[in-house]
Amino acid sequence: MNGDSYQGAQVGANVQSQVDTLRHVISQTGGYSDGLTANQMYSPQGINQREEKQLEASVESLISRVAHLKNSLQSFIYKLENEYDRLPWPSVLDNFALLSGQLNTINKLLRNEKTPSYRNQVIIPLLLSPDRDEELAKLTEQRVPVFSHEIVPDHLRTKPDPEVEDQEKQLSAEAARIGQEVAQKQIQTLNKLCSSLLEKLNSPRDDRDAESSALRQNKQWFNPTDTNALVAAVGFGKGLSKCRPPNSVTPGHPGQAMMSGGPTLQQVTIAGAPGHQTGIGTSVAQQQPGQPGKMPSSIKTNIKSASASMHPYNR
Repeated sequence: MNGDSYQGAQVGANVQSQVDTLRHVISQTGGYSDGLTANQMYSPQGINQREEKQLEASVESLISRVAHLKNSLQSFIYKLENEYDRLPWPSVLDNFALLSGQLNTINKLLRNEKTPSYRNQVIIPLLLSPDRDEELAKLTEQRVPVFSHEIVPDHLRTKPDPEVEDQEKQLSAEAARIGQEVAQKQIQTLNKLCSSLLEKLNSPRDDRDAESSALRQNKQWFNPTDTNALVAAVGFGKGLSKCRPPNSVTPGHPGQAMMSGGPTLQQVTIAGAPGHQTGIGTSVAQQQPGQPGKMPSSIKTNIKSASASMHPYNR
């Protein structure tokens, strides 16, 4: 990926350098002593002032678009080289989409009817010098500091780079070695693959949703055997062990162990008239040892007659 990034940076730098060089040459053509004007530089017949302004405006617009593309390339290359370990894939796709959109914008600008054809224009280097040109270095961001005989063929060439020409020659030679029948078979196979891929991509969303819902419905999310065993154990006690813990209560009357050693009720004394008390020798409601739900009581109860203490006239 670093190699591709380096090649992309080189392409962006070459494009920017060519545009900057073109701009520098255009700006320098009117001040030379030989009297050549911009019209004489662009075309032997010359162009009128309106076309010249239109050409300058299109060049300025192209320079601006290329500058935006260069900045995007630099930012993306920096991320690939320094943030590759934490760079998410959606961010990479966004950067590729941004670069693609900027390239499409440049292509639309070049294909526009109002844009003059740059192929009809001729750029002639009027001054070549091995000395450093500070203005040229500033325009090209220090990439082209000298406008000499060695640099001009690279920046003003109308053919592809030698490496690109070699690659095109190799591809042409490989294409010539492949027979017509083999090429047709490969084309048909590729067309079938592309058609199948397009059908899958263009299939309705409802069909995909229906297939996914059918898969979800047919998939079993539980084990029927385990479910039936759990229901039988809870409802009927099937499969549960019959052992009892060691400290469990033996069957019988509830509370018998608690009530067996408890004391009985004491004698109840009822106070009657003054000087006369009636003692009831029997127990009042003595509780049976095995009677459930009753707690023993050791409280002695003395019940006095209310009539003797409360009546004002005691007879």
